[in-house]
Amino acid sequence: MAGHSQFKNIMHRKGRQDAVRSKIFSKLAREITVAAKSGMPDPAMNPRLRLAVNNAKAQSMPKDNIERAIKKAQGGEGDNYEEVRYEGYGPGGVAVIVEALTDNRNRTASNVRAIFSKAGGAMGETGSVAFMFDRVGEIYYPAKAGDADTVMEAAIEAGAEDVQSDDEGHTIYCAFEDIGEVSTALEAALGEAESVKAVFKPQTNTPVDADKGASLMRMIDNLDDDDDVQNVYANFEMSDEDMAKLSA
Repeated sequence: MAGHSQFKNIMHRKGRQDAVRSKIFSKLAREITVAAKSGMPDPAMNPRLRLAVNNAKAQSMPKDNIERAIKKAQGGEGDNYEEVRYEGYGPGGVAVIVEALTDNRNRTASNVRAIFSKAGGAMGETGSVAFMFDRVGEIYYPAKAGDADTVMEAAIEAGAEDVQSDDEGHTIYCAFEDIGEVSTALEAALGEAESVKAVFKPQTNTPVDADKGASLMRMIDNLDDDDDVQNVYANFEMSDEDMAKLSA
């Protein structure tokens, strides 16, 4: 299944991210504040804020942190973050999209460009790789939510477009504009999802070997470590054998 190895690789990185939880909380708080400023400060009236709060809860972010981030937006406190997107190519010719929330575009662009260059990649113009991705909704459930057939049936009933299941869990994709409707239907059938978000899903994947894969993963990790970077998407695919080498 296309993207299977990529998904496992992302889950491997998720374990790494769990070790730097404070950085995750910082990024989640930034998204909550921006979402609250973009509309009503009430999650029930603001779909983007509702998603941000639910994802924060899924990462066990303390309630006080969530409320503090919303109050910052209500009081006009905190920095005015701007949403920016960078595109380019990483090791092995892999297309990469970087989403950031920044209060200083020059700083963020410089940092992201340096990370691309250090890895042997190169940043491109806006739109240089985005055409290789689809903007879709992604809903993730851990394996305990049900077996592959149960989740597939629920996803079809909810109006989803694709399901990718493995030993770790289930990733369900839907049209970008249907995120709210599909996630609500899935919650009724399977319970609360671990995460619900809009993502850039590769249309096709670029195969990379262990060496290029290692360089690419270092680059992605370095991007993730930047405080301004919120999400990184890449259209790579690796064999299970090469994946095992990286995970060892």
